Amino acid sequence: MHSLMFGWEYPPRHLGGLGVACQGLVRGLLHHGVRVTLILPTESETDDTDVRFPTDAFAEQLHVNSLLQPYASFESYEAHIRKVPRNKQEMYGQDLGQAIANYTELSVQMTEDLHPTVVHCHDWMTYEAGRKAAQYHHVPLVTHIHATELDRTNYSPNDYIYEQERKGFTLADKIIAVSNYTKNILMTHYAVSAEKILVVHNGSADLPPSPAFLQSKLEMKKKHPLVLFLGRMVTQKGAVQFLQMAALVHAIRPEVQFVLAGDGHMFGELILLSCEYGLQDNVMFAGKVGLCEANHLYEQADCFVMPSLSEPFGLVALEAIAHGTPVILSRQSGAAEVIDDCFRVDFWDTDKMADCVLTVLREDALAHQLRSYAPRTLQKLTWQRQAGIVQSLYTDLTQC
Repeated sequence: MHSLMFGWEYPPRHLGGLGVACQGLVRGLLHHGVRVTLILPTESETDDTDVRFPTDAFAEQLHVNSLLQPYASFESYEAHIRKVPRNKQEMYGQDLGQAIANYTELSVQMTEDLHPTVVHCHDWMTYEAGRKAAQYHHVPLVTHIHATELDRTNYSPNDYIYEQERKGFTLADKIIAVSNYTKNILMTHYAVSAEKILVVHNGSADLPPSPAFLQSKLEMKKKHPLVLFLGRMVTQKGAVQFLQMAALVHAIRPEVQFVLAGDGHMFGELILLSCEYGLQDNVMFAGKVGLCEANHLYEQADCFVMPSLSEPFGLVALEAIAHGTPVILSRQSGAAEVIDDCFRVDFWDTDKMADCVLTVLREDALAHQLRSYAPRTLQKLTWQRQAGIVQSLYTDLTQC
C-alpha cells in the first residue's frame, strides 16, 4: 500500500493542529506498513532542513517551491508576495488562487513517476492537486478535512475557498472528517451524503500522565492558580470569550492568573480588551510558544479552557489532559466527543464557563478525579489505532 499524500503543514512548521495531526497520521501509517510519500510546499530548497520527517524506508517527502503557508488567506498571501522580488512573483503566483494553481501543477508533475495505490490530500489548498494526481494514476482519492472555511470565518466564508472545498468533497471517493461535529457541517452546509464521510478522530502521541505525577499535582498548592488558553488569536478560537470568563472569575477569585499562549491578527486587540476588563495584572500574553514551552504551561496550569466558536477537533485538549490538567471544552468541538471526563459548555455561555473554572479550582478531589481519567482517553486515541482505521479505508477503496 502506497499513499501519495498532499499536505501543507508539518512540524516543526505549524500554526495549528493540522501539522501535528499530519505527523501523527504519517507515523501511524508507517507502523502499519503503509508507504507514504508526502508533498509539502516550501519557499526555498533550504527551508525544510529541520522538518521532522521519519527516517524510514517507506517514508519520503518531496517539496514544491511555493509560498503557501498554513491558514493562508488572500490578504495574508498578498502581504507576503509583496516582499518577494518582482522577478520571482510570477513563479510563486501573484495571488492565492494562482499560487495554488502553481502548487497543483508542480506537485502533480513531480509525482508522475510514482505508483501510488491511493491519493490522500489534506484541507482545501491541496484538493485540486489530489484530484489531478488521482486521475492521472487512476487510483482512489481521499480528502481529509481538518477545518472548513465555515469554521475559520464564523460562517462568513470566502466564496472561492468554499467552492474549492465543495468541489473537493464532491470529487472524492471518500472523505475523512476529524469529528462528528465536522461531519454534520459537511452534511448540512456542503450537501455531502453521510455514507461518503468516515469520522476518524485525531489521535495523541503523548503518554498518559503517571500516577506519581498526578499525585504531585494534587499535592501542589499554589498561591496564584493558573488558567490556560493555548491557540491562535483569531475569532474561531474564542479568546474573547476566554477573557470574558476571566473577568468573571477575577471578580470572585482575584488571585487567579490567566495565560493566553498563541499568535494571530487579534493579538493587539486582545491585550487592549484585557485592560478594559481590569485584568492587566492577572493576564499574561505568552505569544507563540514552542513544544517545550507549551508542555511547561500545561504542567503548570490548574485548568485548561478551550472556548472555540467552532472547533473541528482541538488537539490541544488531548495535550492538556496528557499533562494532568483538567479541561473545560466548548460543546462546539470535536474533542468534546472523545474526552468523557471534562466540563462541556457552549462557547457563548461565559457565566457557565467561569463557574466551571471556579469549581475546578475549588474542588481538589474533583480536579484529581478528572486528571485520573486521562489515561483511559489517551489509550484509546493513539495515532497507531487511528491510522489503522485509515489503512482499512485504503484497503476497502482499492479493492472496490
